[in-house]
Amino acid sequence: MHEQSETQSPLYGERAIAGSELICFENPNQQRSYEISIDLPEFTCQCPFSGYPDFAVLRLLYQPGPKVLELKSIKLYINSYRNKKISHEEVANRILDDLVNACNPNWMQLEADFNPRGNVHMLVKVSHGNRREY
Repeated sequence: MHEQSETQSPLYGERAIAGSELICFENPNQQRSYEISIDLPEFTCQCPFSGYPDFAVLRLLYQPGPKVLELKSIKLYINSYRNKKISHEEVANRILDDLVNACNPNWMQLEADFNPRGNVHMLVKVSHGNRREY
């Protein structure tokens, strides 16, 4: 008979999220202006007033500078907001600031498209830099 071990707490996903940091790698073509689009359809945080969960689709569009964001690190970073009580406006601006500080893009835009609650829909768009022709 196979003996099962006890579930470790915190769980492995929780440990990965807690220890996450944004990782970047060298832009493979800094001479060309190009765009990277990343959708994060399962973003969650909590309303700072009610504590209710807020759900959003995050759409990141950017023109990399010297560095490109690594996808797994973005996933773990975004998941770290799940239990944070933070407003829509603050979370969109904080995420953009953290991503800009990590990779120094030529241009970056983040759309935080929150699910309607109480018949109210909110979309927060924040950007950094100037978009170039490509």
